[in-house]
Amino acid sequence: MRRRGFTLIEVVIALAIAAVSLAAVTAAISQMVDAANGVQERTYASWIAQNRIAEMRLANVIPEVDTSRGEVTFAGMDWEWRATVSETGVEGLFRVDVDVGRAGADGYIRTVSGFIGEPVVPGDANLAWSLASGPAGADQ
Repeated sequence: MRRRGFTLIEVVIALAIAAVSLAAVTAAISQMVDAANGVQERTYASWIAQNRIAEMRLANVIPEVDTSRGEVTFAGMDWEWRATVSETGVEGLFRVDVDVGRAGADGYIRTVSGFIGEPVVPGDANLAWSLASGPAGADQ
């Protein structure tokens, strides 16, 4: 009488193949989660840097050519930033480079650059455009 079924060796080999496959799937999922977290951190760092540049612009003062640092809590995490203001060679125009990283970590995640001009009276820029284009509806 012949018995049907799998031998112990066949079962062990099948289990080994399944274990290797599950390990590969787990590693792939882990890499995707790490990549998603990295994208999220870089996005937050960009937003923090852009916010810092916007705050400097809204202060409506001539920035000092210097480096400043600070910390902020954003999205429930602690971050640190460093803003470096430098001259551009154009009078009244300054370059701002803001580096952002996680608080206590080595290095920065993202650097965002922006430009800040000398402050003007609110509405003056619109006035210049209005005068240059002539009366509304006029053919040029």
